[in-house]
Order: sequence, then structure tokens, then C-alpha cells
Amino acid sequence: MNAIAKAIDTLNEVLGRVIAPLIGIITLVVLYDIALRFFTGRPSDWAFDITKMLFGAHFMLMAAYGLRHHAHVEVDVLKRLLSRRKQAALEILGYLIFFVPFIWMLLTFGWSFFMRSYSRLETTYGMVSVPVYPIKGVIVVAAVLILLQAIAIVIRAIQQLRGETA
Repeated sequence: MNAIAKAIDTLNEVLGRVIAPLIGIITLVVLYDIALRFFTGRPSDWAFDITKMLFGAHFMLMAAYGLRHHAHVEVDVLKRLLSRRKQAALEILGYLIFFVPFIWMLLTFGWSFFMRSYSRLETTYGMVSVPVYPIKGVIVVAAVLILLQAIAIVIRAIQQLRGETA
């Protein structure tokens, strides 16, 4: 089971390191739009839509990487007072009560959201019609990556409960 957790960690680590520099591309697009607005008095027809979509994709795809590195908000004020086994039990319980319903909704509604957009070949409004459905598909991909990372965390918590070293 530890090999599964390590494989999931590696997947999310690699994807996180590949996706993280996307913020630089987003910054360049924003700077281009600002420069165009400053020098010509008119923004580009596409930069705002592209920036929103890239930032949304970046945010969603980095969520699993954040979960892997414990970058999400946790209420550990009381948790750290507990023994390691009790912390592991609390973690498993927390994932069952809070995470499972959330991820189920994200996968279910995200999939229908994506399929509706894909079936209509949805695009942005305006001068330049940028396809929207690939970005909506990112919701499903991100949900799967987050689910996988949660599985790795639960595997380690189960090992902790069994007294195995993680």
C-alpha cells in the first residue's frame, strides 16, 4: 500500500512542478494586455478571457499538489495535542465526513458541467471565440488528482493506525 501512496505522491509532485510555471505565462499575458491598453488605449480582444481560464486551470490543477504538501487550511490546534494514532483516526474520520461528499459533488457536477459545455462546443463571447470546454474539463481532472492524493493520505493514516511506519 505504501507503493501506491508513493506513486500518487510522485504523480502529483511532477504535475505540480510542471503546472506551477503556468503562472509566469499568465503574468506575461496580463502584462501584454496592460501594455496594449497603455500604448493603444484599447485592450486585446482575447487576453482577459485567456487569463481567467489559465488562472482557473492553474488554481484547480495545483490543488492536489497543495494537498500533498499540506498547504491547505487545517485546524491542527487541538489535533497536534493528540497521539499519532488518534491523529490518524481523526484524519480518516475527517476525510470520510468532509472530503468524500465534497469530492463526490465535485466529480458529479464537474462532469455534467464539462459534458454540457462540450456537447455545445461552448466558447467565450466577443470578438475572439475561445473554447471553454477544455477548461471546464480541468475541474474533473483536478478532482481526480485531489481524490488520488486523499487516497495516499488515508493510506498513510491507516498505516499509522496499524503501527506501521509510513
